[in-house]
Amino acid sequence: MLTIKEIAERANVSRTTVSRVLNNSGYVSEEAKKRVLKVIEDTGYVPSENAKSLRTKKTKVIGVILPKISTETSSRFVNGIDEVLAKEGYQILLTNTNLKPEKEIEFLRLLKSRHVDGIIQSATNINQPLVDEIFRLKIPFVMVGQCISGLSNVVFDDLQAIKDMVNLLIKKGHQHIAFIGVDEKDRAVGYLRKAGYIEAMKESNLDVEESWIQKGIFDMKSGYDCMKMILDSSQNKPTAVVAVTDRLAIGAMQYIKEIGLSIPEDIAVAGMGASELSKVISPSLTTIDFSIEEAGREAASLLLEKINGQNNREIDRIIKYRLLERDSI
Repeated sequence: MLTIKEIAERANVSRTTVSRVLNNSGYVSEEAKKRVLKVIEDTGYVPSENAKSLRTKKTKVIGVILPKISTETSSRFVNGIDEVLAKEGYQILLTNTNLKPEKEIEFLRLLKSRHVDGIIQSATNINQPLVDEIFRLKIPFVMVGQCISGLSNVVFDDLQAIKDMVNLLIKKGHQHIAFIGVDEKDRAVGYLRKAGYIEAMKESNLDVEESWIQKGIFDMKSGYDCMKMILDSSQNKPTAVVAVTDRLAIGAMQYIKEIGLSIPEDIAVAGMGASELSKVISPSLTTIDFSIEEAGREAASLLLEKINGQNNREIDRIIKYRLLERDSI
C-alpha cells in the first residue's frame, strides 16, 4: 500500500502538503494540490481510517441510541441526522433499546468503548442512573425528545401542541373529549401531553371524566383497547378523542368503526406524529407534524458544533410543529 511519503515523492511535494490535502486543512497551492490529487487518482490510494483517527483523534463515527428502531419516526429521525453528518464525512452507529431503559446505559458504555466522536440519544424514560451515566461519559452529547438540565437538548413543544389540538376540537363544538395516553414515565409523550390536554379542558371550563382518560402503549392494538374501555365505561359518551400518537389514534378509529359508529359524525379522532398512514387511512387523520427530520438535522448540527469546539454551551433547541386538520374531525 502506498504511503504518504511515497505520494509526496511522486508529487514532488512535502509530506505536510500531502497531509493537508488528505485532511482538507491548511494552505496548499492549487498547483501542488493538483499534483497530489493526480497521484492519488492514478494509484487509487485510500487513506487508512485507523491512521487518520490517530492523527486527528477522531473516529468520524457518531453513536445514535433509539428507543425503537423499526418505527417510521425513528427512520425519519435518522434520515435527518444522516443528511447533516454525511456531508461532513461521518458515519452513524445505530443502537436499539427496544423500549428497555436498562439498555440505554448499556449502549452508552458500548458507544464510549467504540470511541465515537459524539452521541445523539432519543430517550423515552429519563431516570437518575441514566443521567449520571451521561455526565460520566465526557463525550459530546445531545438528547432528543426529552429535556435534561445541564445537557443540550432538541425538544418538541408537546404541551402546547396538544393544547392546540384540543382547542381545535373545542372550537368545532366538542365538549366531551377523551384522551388516550402512555406511561407518564415518558415525560414528553406521557406526562406533558396529558398535562396539555387537561389544561386545555380546564381553561375552557370543561369537565374531564376519569373514565375518558386511558393509558396504553405505543401500538394500534393498545389504541383499540383504550377506545373500547372509554366507550364501555363512560356513562357520558365522548364526542371526540385525542391520542398522543397516530398509532394509538388509528387503533381507536378501528374500534369506533367496528361498533358501527361514524368518524367524525359520531366521534371525532385526532392523533399526533403525522405518520404516512395518517394520510391514507379513511377518513384521513387530523394530527400534529413534529418535523421529525428537522429534529434529526438540528441534533446533528448541534453535536457537530460541540465536536468542533464551536459551541460549548448547553442549550435547548425547540422544533416547531404544524397542526394538520384533515377529515377525522
